[in-house]
Amino acid sequence: MFHFHRHRLRALLHLNNLPQTSKCHLLLLQTNFLNSFSTTTTSSSDQQSFTISYLTKTCGLSPQDALKVSKRLRFKTPQKPDSVVTFFKNHGFLIHNIQSIILKDPELLVANPIKSILPKFQFLASKGASPSDIVKTVTRCPRFLRVSLDKHIVPAFDLVRSFCPSNQKAIDSIIACPTSISDFRMKPNVKFLIDFGLTGSNIYHLLRTRPSIICSTDLKNAVEEIKELGFDPSKAYFSVALLAKRAITKSQWDAKVDVLKSWGFSEDEIFNAFKRHPNFMLRSPDKLNAVMSFWVDGLGWDPSVLLAKPVLFGFSIEKRLSPRASIVKYLLSKGLRRKDASIYTPFVVSEKLFVEKFVNRFAEHSSDLLKLYEEKMNLADSRNDLQMVDQILVLCN
Repeated sequence: MFHFHRHRLRALLHLNNLPQTSKCHLLLLQTNFLNSFSTTTTSSSDQQSFTISYLTKTCGLSPQDALKVSKRLRFKTPQKPDSVVTFFKNHGFLIHNIQSIILKDPELLVANPIKSILPKFQFLASKGASPSDIVKTVTRCPRFLRVSLDKHIVPAFDLVRSFCPSNQKAIDSIIACPTSISDFRMKPNVKFLIDFGLTGSNIYHLLRTRPSIICSTDLKNAVEEIKELGFDPSKAYFSVALLAKRAITKSQWDAKVDVLKSWGFSEDEIFNAFKRHPNFMLRSPDKLNAVMSFWVDGLGWDPSVLLAKPVLFGFSIEKRLSPRASIVKYLLSKGLRRKDASIYTPFVVSEKLFVEKFVNRFAEHSSDLLKLYEEKMNLADSRNDLQMVDQILVLCN
């Protein structure tokens, strides 16, 4: 704007047909304009300097972060930001929480904490959110503090709650993804999912595991893609498949496929396993490879069982697969279990049922079986304890 006005004034001064007095008037006008612009620029610069100083000294932001924030937020006095910072501290927010909030939503630093922020805290508390829940929710997504409580947050919470069995489950979902009560796509996307045929349990599964999927911009394309893969929207695995496809990038998916192909499986076999149990593709490439190695190299068993029952990839090797495999191998070696019996069943039954059917059932061998099983379980616990100690030592160093 400054360059535009200066250009116009100069153009007028160069008009040959203007009398000298008019030129003098225009020159005076230009001088006043420049002085005014200079004063405004200086004031704006001083304001930014004050903002940066406050953000670094009071809030502990780095100079780089303070500079970025000052481009979105400026204030002349510390009165408003002081009241907001004090408010957050009084409600259990630590300085790193406050820094995160400022970086994500700087405008909150000049909000009215009593009129604008406190009512949202009170609403969440009324639904069962603890002070720590509120701190987590706000730190993750402070944006919801700037939307209307009555017009948006309350209806959005009620929508989430309609799919959850309790207020606490709804709060848990909101803590995991606070955008669910601030994103305007939530309501129309939920309506789309219902119209598409997803059951309430499917929607609850998404709210419980990855609520951000429901708020995504390309939800429709993702849902249609899963249906084209052969998943029925009315079945429970539909939301699991949607979660798997949305939570995994193409490169991550390809890496997992490559691991399984290295063990001799075809892409069709892998895809069919995904259709049977989509959760298994949420495992890391290392976990997939470790289970394959344990099953094939360690036990010498048929690898096709794993893709036929891909739920096995979700179990802990040390706490489940290895202890139970030792029992199965013992029974096979003693002729207490048919060789053609399901190798899969012992690994998927509950702990209580496993001990009843595969340990206590064989009276003459039960003491040996129980000792073997407990040794494996204790070994797993010892390894976990060692890993925990190692982690503590790393943190201490």
